[in-house]
Parts: sequence; C-alpha cells; structure tokens
Amino acid sequence: MTFNRIGLVAAFLSTTAFAVPAMAQSVLRIGLQQEPTVLDPTTDATASIDGMLAQNVFESLTTVDESGAVQPQLAESWEISEDGLSYTFTLVENAQFHDGTSFDAEDVKFTFDRAMADDSTNPSKSIWEPIESVTVIDPRTVEVKLSRKDAFLLFNLAQGDASIVASESVDDAATKPVGTGPFRFDGWTRGDRLTLAKFGEHRDAADVAIDKVEFRFISDPAAATAALMAEELDAFPGFPAPELLDQFEADPRFNVVVGSTEGEVILALNNSRAPFDTLEARQAVSHALDRSEIIDGAMYGRAVPIGSFYPPHGPAYLDLTGMYPHDTEKAKEIFEQAGVAGDEIVLRVPPFPYATRSGEIVQAQMAEAGVTVKLENVEWGFWIDEVYKKKNYDMTIIAHTSPNDLGNFARGPDYFYGYQSDDFDALWDGIKTEADMTKREEMLKEAQTYIAENAVHAFLFQLPKLGVYRDGVEGFWAASPVLFQPLAGVTID
Repeated sequence: MTFNRIGLVAAFLSTTAFAVPAMAQSVLRIGLQQEPTVLDPTTDATASIDGMLAQNVFESLTTVDESGAVQPQLAESWEISEDGLSYTFTLVENAQFHDGTSFDAEDVKFTFDRAMADDSTNPSKSIWEPIESVTVIDPRTVEVKLSRKDAFLLFNLAQGDASIVASESVDDAATKPVGTGPFRFDGWTRGDRLTLAKFGEHRDAADVAIDKVEFRFISDPAAATAALMAEELDAFPGFPAPELLDQFEADPRFNVVVGSTEGEVILALNNSRAPFDTLEARQAVSHALDRSEIIDGAMYGRAVPIGSFYPPHGPAYLDLTGMYPHDTEKAKEIFEQAGVAGDEIVLRVPPFPYATRSGEIVQAQMAEAGVTVKLENVEWGFWIDEVYKKKNYDMTIIAHTSPNDLGNFARGPDYFYGYQSDDFDALWDGIKTEADMTKREEMLKEAQTYIAENAVHAFLFQLPKLGVYRDGVEGFWAASPVLFQPLAGVTID
C-alpha cells in the first residue's frame, strides 16, 4: 500500500567580557507527498508513517540497511535454536524512550503481545502469526518461540509494524508518538507539516548531524516543484512529477537520483464481487491494458513494467509481462462473452499522481475494449476507509511498497483484494518456512506465475524512487528496500 520550514535557535553564553551567539540549528526540510491520518505504524498501514517515523522516532529489534540486509537495532545480537523455532534476543543496554522511561525486555513483550492480541489492529498480521510466545528471561533478554519456521522473521521485525512501543505512552501514539529513536516527535500541523527534533539522550546522538527535521506535505506536483525551486525544501525523496525531472537535472543547485523501490503499482480488482469474481473478466482487463502507454503517460517513461507481483530487481524475479499481451479486440471479445460489455465499472484512485494519471489512461483503454469506467478521484482517508477497509470498490490503482508482500494474496477474502485460494495459501506457507534460499526463489517464481495466470489484478509497473536533493544534502538512500528512510546518517551543508 503506497502508499507522499526553517527553525532557528539563538542562545547567548554570558561571560565577563562579551556574549557569544550559539550556532543555528541544522534543519532538514523534506517534501512528502502523502500525509497519514495517524502516526502509529503499529496500527495503520499508511506507508508515509514508516517513511517519517520508523527507525527515526521508533526503533525495532532489528533494522535493514540499503542493500536489504538485516542489522542489529534494539537487539544487539540474537541466537537461533537448531530447529529454527526459538530466537533469543540480547537487548542494548542504554536505550530509553523519549519521555524518559527506560527500555527493557518488558517493552518487547508488551509490543509483541499487543500486536498478537485478538483485538489487534496491527496492519501486518503475517509478522505475528508464527509467534507462539514471548518470554522475558531478564531485563536484557527476551525469547521468542515460533509455532513454525519463519524465513522472514528477522527482516519483518525491522518494519514499522514491529516498532517497539511502551505501555506508558502507546495510548497517545496516534497523535503523539514516543519511541527510542534518534529523533523525537516535535509537532504536527495537519495539512501542512510534521516536525522531529534530535533526541539528545539517544545512545548514538553524537553521530546524528541534523538537529531538526521538517516534513512538508505537498501532494501537488506543481507545488512540489515550486517549493524546491524556491529552496524552501532540501529534499523530496519521492518526487511526484517525473515530467519535471529534466529541469532539476539541468540545474546545478540540485542532484536527481533515480532508484528502485519495492512498490508494485497495480490495477487492483475486487475479486469478491462481479464482474471480477470471474477469471475471464479479470483476464480481459489485462488484455485491454497497454503498459507502455501507461508508463509513458503516467511516469514519462521512468518506470519498469511488471507482469506479476514481484520487483524486477529482486533475485527471484520472473518476467511475465508477455502473459497477457495488449489486444483490444481480444479484450472486447472476452468482455462480451463474460457479459461485461456495456457495464459501468467504478475506478476509485487515491490522490497520488502515479494513480490519477494512470487512472485516466486505464479509463480510455477500457473504453476502447467496450467497457465504461467511471473514474473517481478520492481523498486518502476515504480510500483507506471505503476501499482498503470496506472493499467498497470495483477497481483501484495503488502501489504496494512493502517488501516480501506476495503474502498479501494469502490474507484471505477479508483483505481488500477479496481473493482466496487454497493452492496459493499452501504455496505461501511453503515459501515462508523454506530456509534454503535457492529453493525459496524457485517457489517465489511459482507464486508469481500462479498470481499472473489467475489475473488476480492487472499489474502495471514498478514504482521508481525519484529523488530531488539540494546540492550539499548527503546520506539519503537511492533505493528503498523497505518503507523507512533512516535520517540519522543524513548531513546537510
């Protein structure tokens, strides 16, 4: 799910002879396209929560570097039992929450138990499903026992959904998040900006160069461009206007970086209701779409087409873009046979340029195939409530930016796809328990093929990471193997 300011402190040090002004704070101003409705990554799936807060305000037992490799975080080390069913984590000694409360194994147990509870609203149930129990051995040691092997456990525990929270502050996390990270929550002006401040008591505070971070919410591409050109922003890591990158590439004040993300952009089809509860109707959609035209029109050519639900840069990628070649006449014929021709289908798209632009092209291509599409541009809060939670839609366009998320197709009919397959569920169960990388990659290829053959959705393109940075800003990741962007290592001249 795709899931898009200046501060100055002057102080004076008095001496017997004169007063010396302190240095101004270093402020990093970041443009962001998507504003979330809440700030708790353990209760909401909005990608921008992780993008701002995970590994910055919140920390997890593990983290992930830019290559996608798992690294220690609040757990300085861990041991895995021979049968792969027990993980014993040794925690760091000198971590504390921003409100002054201490961090220890009880906080890990509280976080995990809360996420695993029957009434949990954690957006990634798959992380917690294999965990059987969490036991505090001592303040610095916690044991996690599994009911089955989980090849993705350490990677999953690095995600925002697994952020460690404390019982003392979690009730206010939706609007006043408290974590153990290198930055603390400073303020949120809805519709405008969110600010973080350096947490001076963090164990690695000496290595953090930025004193304050300001996220400005700018969804409109023209406004984003204007803010950058006026030097009101230092960085826009997810720049929403690919057609305007040329002017930044020609401007020596900026650096443009084009990287990859884990974001599969899909034309999602509601498999739980007509007409997309039939394979034929779904296949017709895939034949109706011209990916190259969508990529040229929506992304100005700066994207890679996909034919299933897996990133092209991944080790198990299988090129399935040729499975349903663009064929308007064939799509029209199948729509007629399926009794869909002449129907009006509602396409609800969230307010992101990649989605709104793609939606207009999809509407035109479907019309050529004999199907009327009613295009509705909706606000993000509406999309979350009506599309994601209530499945009140026929089609939508969304980027799924979480890594290792083929498991979405095993989430059952209550997930917003409205899709369920015993065969795929069994396949995914095998993937997530297979420790042998070679075998797991072959199974991932099988899963990609299964999803494509069943045309669960129409697969459009991999969302690129288009970054525009003011010259002198260093430390942003070029690629996004996860949703978060650690800011502790960013510097600015």
